[in-house]
Amino acid sequence: MDQADVSILITDDDEVNRELLSHRLANFGYRIFTAKDGVEALAQMQQRQFSLVLLDIDMPKLDGFQVLRKMKADDALRDIPVVMVTAKDDLESTVKCIELGADDHIPKPFDPVLLRARVSSCIEKKRFFDEKERYRLALQKENTELEGIVQQKVNELTATQLATIFAMSKLAESKDPETGAHLDRLREYCRALARALMKLPKYSDLIDDKYVDTIYAASPLHDVGKVGIPDSILLKPAKLNEQEWQVMRSHCAIGATTLRAVHDQYPGNAFVQMGIEVAQSHHEKWDGSGYPEGLTGDAIPLSARILALGDCYDALRSKRCYKEAICHEISRDMIQAQSGKHFDPEIVDVFLAIEDVFDDIRKRYLDDEGITSPDLDAYQDGGEL
Repeated sequence: MDQADVSILITDDDEVNRELLSHRLANFGYRIFTAKDGVEALAQMQQRQFSLVLLDIDMPKLDGFQVLRKMKADDALRDIPVVMVTAKDDLESTVKCIELGADDHIPKPFDPVLLRARVSSCIEKKRFFDEKERYRLALQKENTELEGIVQQKVNELTATQLATIFAMSKLAESKDPETGAHLDRLREYCRALARALMKLPKYSDLIDDKYVDTIYAASPLHDVGKVGIPDSILLKPAKLNEQEWQVMRSHCAIGATTLRAVHDQYPGNAFVQMGIEVAQSHHEKWDGSGYPEGLTGDAIPLSARILALGDCYDALRSKRCYKEAICHEISRDMIQAQSGKHFDPEIVDVFLAIEDVFDDIRKRYLDDEGITSPDLDAYQDGGEL
């Protein structure tokens, strides 16, 4: 740093001291500014940048300690080096200066050699700080630009992944001609539930915008294992026998195993990891009566608990080979009756709070089928939903 580029503010209520310090420091090639009190000094600091401030302690309006405190509390001023001007034998003031964050002190009367040494030391310190800050900002800018490029590539890759996985899910769905827009509705249900849960204190650390986006993207993977189920079982227009039912249940393990193979190739991918959770556990029930592992309560992954409610709601509202479609009101009541049994009670409460959103989603993604209120005795409890 060239000395001509160094600006020093001398703050002292004694005109003689200001002139003495100004003369001596100007001889070293520095640009000198002066202030007669703390208020004027702070005003000048707001108007221009200084490389160093010399600050007398005993001044009117604001003393040196008060000015120093204000500087250290201001993000724009805290990094300016400060040299306090103290009485020669005032040890207590010297200690207080250091405690408040002053970089150095100069006793009165001024020794020219000591003055130059301490001012030069502080100027050099400021020079190193400024270089470090410029390097940090340049590195931050470079990192931001690099992150932008990486994020662009990730977005391109993610879009490709989503398209591929969604196509796989659609392939599984296509084996059941009655499900129609099921996957489109399901991911909307999951997103709506996740967003509502995110507002609850319990879930504020578990669910964020990224989680919401991930469950929206991963939810179509829940039934990908149905690709491995024979059509004779998957499309059977009657209640399954016990042996067939065991085969049907295996779609959870088939889907999870398939996705684990993908995860082994791309570890750490949150999208695939959540896909494994929903494929494996979306038929688990809160009370432990579900499958394939009989998990209970919070042992069931949150993503699977969210999806289970959305999946069941859509199954109730949809026409299947073994049932007619059920209206929103009856579907809602059936889900509410399963709170603490099939479903997580907190997720049921959130569903009830946003039930109109579910009904709107259903209307936006209608299948070519009528909505009726059939005899509920005809509904096969425990059937594949």
